[in-house]
Amino acid sequence: MGSLLLRLYGAFTSLAEPMVRRKLRRRAVAEPGYAHAVEERFGIYDEKLAGTGWCWIHAVSLGEARAAGILIEELRRQYPEIPILLTNGTATGRDEGAKLLAEGDLQVWQPWDSPVAVKRFLDRFQPRIGILMETEVWPVMTAACAERGIPLVLANARLNEKSLAAAERLGWLARPAYSSLAAVWAQTEADSHRLVSLGAKVAGIFGNLKFDASPDQRQLNTATRLRPQLPRPVVMLASSRDGEEVQLLEVLKRLGALAPLPPEQDAVQSIARRVQSVQWMIVPRHPQRFDEVAALIEAQGFAVARRSAAGAPAQSEIWLGDSLGEMALYYGLADAALLGGSFEALGGQNLIEAAACGCPVILGPSTFNFAEAAELSLAAGASQRVENMEQAVMAALKLIEKPERREQMAEAALGFASSNRGAAERTAKAILAIAEQAQPKPPKDVGSSNDGPGLEERAEPRLD
Repeated sequence: MGSLLLRLYGAFTSLAEPMVRRKLRRRAVAEPGYAHAVEERFGIYDEKLAGTGWCWIHAVSLGEARAAGILIEELRRQYPEIPILLTNGTATGRDEGAKLLAEGDLQVWQPWDSPVAVKRFLDRFQPRIGILMETEVWPVMTAACAERGIPLVLANARLNEKSLAAAERLGWLARPAYSSLAAVWAQTEADSHRLVSLGAKVAGIFGNLKFDASPDQRQLNTATRLRPQLPRPVVMLASSRDGEEVQLLEVLKRLGALAPLPPEQDAVQSIARRVQSVQWMIVPRHPQRFDEVAALIEAQGFAVARRSAAGAPAQSEIWLGDSLGEMALYYGLADAALLGGSFEALGGQNLIEAAACGCPVILGPSTFNFAEAAELSLAAGASQRVENMEQAVMAALKLIEKPERREQMAEAALGFASSNRGAAERTAKAILAIAEQAQPKPPKDVGSSNDGPGLEERAEPRLD
């Protein structure tokens, strides 16, 4: 029955290919990266892209690519000659992934989960091991790897309650896929329980790889140099998602950020002055929304200064962080950060990066994507939770007015970040141990003599 259902699913994904192509064309209008090498998504590659024995890592989008970067760095530390094949699913993920490649590595798009595309991908690259980052588990791919003896593992694995419920509704697909994985290393005990309930072989609870990331020290140094020159303290809405920017702007307007109020309204006037004494900054999560958010800020009646605009006036009411790869700079400049994704029902964005930069964080009610990290940061005194955006704004104002409290939270954030390191070393050791024992079967109709680097051809990995 399971085999029949998988074949039906494979027939569906094959028939859906024209819809996937149309979706890619639509996405490419706003993000040209989606128009690049489209045929790779269906298993058709440039002739020079080949090889055998790859350590294949799949990081679907930006966050996963950043986690993959941490893991790749540790894999290279333990095994310097490791050949990396990197796949991504989104344009931002691919752009970030391109920064991780060393000489001899390859990067292609994630194959669409149809039998033909998956077969072409595995025939062409013949990986020795496959590592899926965090959440990406596809039924056809997991079945094909199991059939070929390619160990496919899930690293830095997380699964929230919402995703578990969705997987259980499609249990006939999800359970065989998760049970086909050779090993799963969960971020937290709660993630482990949910993954096991789907049949996954959880081999360890290693923590979150993102704790092992080191913020860009040059950016932090730049922020340290600039902070004394800033006329006002900075509060940032970090990695904001759709709907959160307008929440913040409406709160600022309501509290009097735009116009002075009559003197007789003393209490309200005081709040307005406090709001106006802060430099507010918004850094959207997704780059395709930079222009949209800039227009939104102006439509709400605020002057906006964009990071990308040379000579933008520093006195603008709202700064817009419309650049990639500068979060350490933004966190270094900020006296407090409101965590994006937590003020809509989206589960929150990564708060670990803020902590590593020593930036106090104010969390909204929705943090299920980083539930344990959020609770640990709250317990450590590195963050505080509020129920809505207005409470977040007031909490940030109180932090600014109590610098000793802000400094305590900053120190707690640094301690929280450093005390949870070690996932990268544990994960890399486990991956290399499985790769050493792997004996993938060559494809039936393709020889195993493709030119290219192979993990099995290198020196023995150092597992110390």
